Amino acid sequence: MTASAAASINRQIRLASRPAGLPTNENWRLTEEAVPAASELADGELLVKTLALSLDPAMRGWMNEGKSYIPPVGIDEVMRAGGIGRVVASKHPAFAVGDEVSAILGVQEFARFGANDARRAALFKIDRRLGTATQWLNVLGMPGMTAYFGLLDVGQPKAGNTVVVSGAAGAVGQTVGQLAKIKGCRVVGIAGGKAKCDWVVSELGFDACIDYKAGPSAVRDGLKQSCPDGVDVYFDNVGGEILDLVLTRLARGARIVICGAISQYNNESGTAVAGPKNYLSLLVNRARMEGMVVFDYAARYPEAIAELAGYLADGRMKSKEDVVTGGVSVFPEALLKLFSGENFGKLVLEVDG
Repeated sequence: MTASAAASINRQIRLASRPAGLPTNENWRLTEEAVPAASELADGELLVKTLALSLDPAMRGWMNEGKSYIPPVGIDEVMRAGGIGRVVASKHPAFAVGDEVSAILGVQEFARFGANDARRAALFKIDRRLGTATQWLNVLGMPGMTAYFGLLDVGQPKAGNTVVVSGAAGAVGQTVGQLAKIKGCRVVGIAGGKAKCDWVVSELGFDACIDYKAGPSAVRDGLKQSCPDGVDVYFDNVGGEILDLVLTRLARGARIVICGAISQYNNESGTAVAGPKNYLSLLVNRARMEGMVVFDYAARYPEAIAELAGYLADGRMKSKEDVVTGGVSVFPEALLKLFSGENFGKLVLEVDG
């Protein structure tokens, strides 16, 4: 371990209270603690310096009390976050000083892992020959894994199918659309603003993109025009009204992948989510709607990383990240970009450039 790392202070963002609606500064607390010296590590432990953190819509759900697919972040706990870091001290046989890793690091500058923590934190070494640090938080990271298994395992697209994806310019959506095109599908995105729609068509190769900000009937009219034969696969990242409108355009045997519902995450009531009004379309069209959680596929991540890295290398897939600088102290305001739609691409917080 370097002397500078040993003398460092670890700054952390902790959850101070549970928000009702959008998180505010009052929901967070910035704390500091000493970074342990290498000599303080027990056998099997390692210390990781955070380089960059992934900011994801799922974070809002992790702040709520109640049963979910993962326990909520506790009050006064370091906020949960995936990230990329560098090992700065190690007594773990599988990790050496200098290794770059992906893990659930939390919103902090250093993360200490015990002998049994590495598996729980999904800690593994990354290969920078396959992608940049930010790409390991995007196409090669959790968003890419979500897109890959959600589309291929749950959506089961077939060549010639029409695939619609909401949040098309976001982290998951951009990979879903590009992967569907690679698999021979017609792809229609839904995104907010002309710039995002133009980008997914001109840069990512989507066949069309509907700007949901273009007017009250924009999505309804856009689906009718862009999906004349109906929607075979819908990859839903937003829920709410857009999900209801897509339900009215399903093809027979359609598959709907429920990945997220960002339009519902900041309801003032906390956990209340508006359900689909047009769900009987599932019956009429012999369709199915299925939720997916990426952690269920953890054992198969290497399979997805290998395939997606190949597409990055040969140019068939692009990876766009929106990188915010300023370190952990700007996390509260940076997170809000997700819910205003301000981010353009995968939102990443640079902690140590």
